[in-house]
Amino acid sequence: MVSSEQRRRQLAREKFERQQQRREAARRKARRRNTVIAAALAVVVAAGGAAFATGAFSGDGDKKSDAASPSDSPSAQPSASPEPKMAVDAKAKYGMSLKTNDGEIKIAMDAAKTPHTVNSFKYLADKGFFNNTKCHRLTTQNIYVLQCGDPQGTGQGGPGYTIPDENLTALGKAGADGSVTFPAGTVAMANTGQPHSGGSQFFLVYKDTKLPPSYTPFGTMDADGLKAVEDVAKEGVEGDSGDGAPKKAVTIEKAAVTKE
Repeated sequence: MVSSEQRRRQLAREKFERQQQRREAARRKARRRNTVIAAALAVVVAAGGAAFATGAFSGDGDKKSDAASPSDSPSAQPSASPEPKMAVDAKAKYGMSLKTNDGEIKIAMDAAKTPHTVNSFKYLADKGFFNNTKCHRLTTQNIYVLQCGDPQGTGQGGPGYTIPDENLTALGKAGADGSVTFPAGTVAMANTGQPHSGGSQFFLVYKDTKLPPSYTPFGTMDADGLKAVEDVAKEGVEGDSGDGAPKKAVTIEKAAVTKE
């Protein structure tokens, strides 16, 4: 027969084991969450980059010096410019073509789900904003994206206005680690980490990637475009790190958005 003292010790041991299991589960959850947060930083625009023009592009479409920056140009002050007036047909499908030095990337866009994003891209493309710009960032660890859309090529450039987040539930409900899967071929907006802070920078997902559902998914690459980005990723990052400028330089020579 088990004595009361033995029973008390057994219950105490079982309680301790349950506490240890709960603590270990909490640690695993925290590690998963931190991994996702750390990975997400690779698609976050440098502070202020998406929200403010930095002298590379003004609201009237005039190009300015690529060397302009907030530190050396009086004209490069924070801008409160409104986003472009809505001019796309929200019931229509649109396509974006990125003619690069390594082939064409075609992106299907749905104005019904992301009208502000599609409208902004068409506005900027019509003005030549993306022409002769470099895709400045490739990430090959934890997340798998090529980031483009900065006229400066530094991660700090933007159009001088921001657009609202859209379509954030399209990829499903976040899991226990706070992430959803952005499938290979997805095209989504980068941002500063704050809501509604997207500007012109976007990222091309070349392999299934887990990220928080805080980046507007607005398009899908065609098969040839996805392969082109995969080829860039295979070449790796300068300095053989997991995040930085791609070894295989990618320049968007011309961007166009058309109604299909």
